[in-house]
Amino acid sequence: MKLMIQRVRSHLWMFLTAIFFLSVESGADLLQPMMMSWIVDRGVKQEDVQLILKYGVWMLGIAFLGAIGAVMRNIYASKTSQLIGMEIRSDLYRKIQTLSFENIDRLQPASLITRITNDVTQMQNFINGCMRIMVKAPITCVGAILMIIIQTPQLIPVMVVILAIAACLIAGNMKLGYPRFQRLQKKLDRINDVSREFLSSIRVVKAFGGEDQEQEKFDSAADDLAAAGMSATRVMAVFGPLINLTVNLGIVFLLLLSGYKGTIPIGKVMASVNYMTQVLFALGMVSNILNMAVRATASADRIQEVLEEEPAQKSAADPLVKEIVGDICFKDVSFTYAGAGRPSVMDMNLEIHAGETIGIIGATGSGKTTLINLVPRFYDVSAGELLIDGVNVNLMEEHALREAIAVVPQKALLFSGTIGYNLRWGKEDASEEEVKRAAEAACAEEFIQRQEKGYDTLLGQGGVNLSGGQKQRLSLARALLRHPKILILDDCTSALDAYTEAKVLKGLREHSKDMTVLLISQRISTVRRADHILCMENGRAVGYGSHEELMENCRLYQDIFRSQIGGEDNG
Repeated sequence: MKLMIQRVRSHLWMFLTAIFFLSVESGADLLQPMMMSWIVDRGVKQEDVQLILKYGVWMLGIAFLGAIGAVMRNIYASKTSQLIGMEIRSDLYRKIQTLSFENIDRLQPASLITRITNDVTQMQNFINGCMRIMVKAPITCVGAILMIIIQTPQLIPVMVVILAIAACLIAGNMKLGYPRFQRLQKKLDRINDVSREFLSSIRVVKAFGGEDQEQEKFDSAADDLAAAGMSATRVMAVFGPLINLTVNLGIVFLLLLSGYKGTIPIGKVMASVNYMTQVLFALGMVSNILNMAVRATASADRIQEVLEEEPAQKSAADPLVKEIVGDICFKDVSFTYAGAGRPSVMDMNLEIHAGETIGIIGATGSGKTTLINLVPRFYDVSAGELLIDGVNVNLMEEHALREAIAVVPQKALLFSGTIGYNLRWGKEDASEEEVKRAAEAACAEEFIQRQEKGYDTLLGQGGVNLSGGQKQRLSLARALLRHPKILILDDCTSALDAYTEAKVLKGLREHSKDMTVLLISQRISTVRRADHILCMENGRAVGYGSHEELMENCRLYQDIFRSQIGGEDNG
């Protein structure tokens, strides 16, 4: 709730303007029954046509004023809530960009998406509802009660009883509804997670015929959501009619009292019945908006959690900004993922000179990717020290560090847009000639030119209209276009055939002569021509040297060689 109050304060004048027009609308609604009672008790009763016309014109004028108030209230309420929603989403997105991989791993990407979309929408609807319903309900309720007292003071005891009973029912509704709506929001998160997981993995699901299994998972989440929804709405289903019954009994008592010896004029009876209906409507609105408040409060808490999240990586008080050359040094480096039982990298000591190409090989899970993720400071080392050009990366300015590094992941990540747009992610102001040279070095120029529109060819989300190898070559070209000092290649040729891979590696060697290259691969043929090769097992370095040196003194490397190539090394 604190977050919503802060956001409303930033647009206070618009909020108050909406409240002003809402007050005009509510005032017009409250005056209508009174004017109707005057027409009946003064005009009709006295058969005064002029008085009837006079009050009728007043009613039309008041109705017109109320309509203007309603229109303006809707405009300002919608504008205010939309602006607040936009700002919260932008702040959330900006905050998430500052978080480290460790923070995102803990908060979970699917949950973050839910918070940016569904949770912000809940807050936005509640703020809109406050200006349209929440403020109108008490104005209408209090105003209608006052008008009933003015019109029919005999009903004061009845109103006291009605309000006391209604207040108890609303309090009971809140007490029982609050935990149920909180549970409903969590179940909604769960079904969103299941849906997103299925859609992101749909190819794997269909390839393995896992539709039935996924259907069961979704049905379970849907059943839980339905059960939570029924539990929450059951409370409303009980308390809502009870509140209606209480107010309707008051209307019946009013009619009985008016008929008792004609003590109340018929016009005032009609007005009081109308006001009682307004009280009923206002109490119903209060009950509904309080239920909305429960969901909005739960959503606001989840959003606040992200906004208050402290980045796991702390920046230096006075970060060092310097031109990076490319020397890398691991000194007794160890790293453990949050919640993991054992380190993924242990006691790593490695010195890499600028301009060298270092091949990294090892079995799946040996810590290769984890090791290179430490270089651009995606994660901070748990122990030891990682130096670039003799400076601890924790003391370097993060943006300057990553500006000097380009990463090509194993799973090529492309964005919706043209091929040229994707390549220029590495360098937005790159010339056409620079783009072409990078594409040629990555052996992507040939297949790009085969496209009908060349570099202007539109790619679907994730590059779905390209093969895996084509996407990997575009990712590599994007990285080369940046001319980084440190180039990290994480098994980025895994989808290429041997012939194409050889061409790519040749182009890479020619294009990266002044770069420090960290080349991860599962293939001996990919890393064997590197200056040095690091062989890893269970997070540790078990061999380091040239291909020939490792063939002599590293048993694991020898085993990998025999399993892939077989026989003796003939160069």
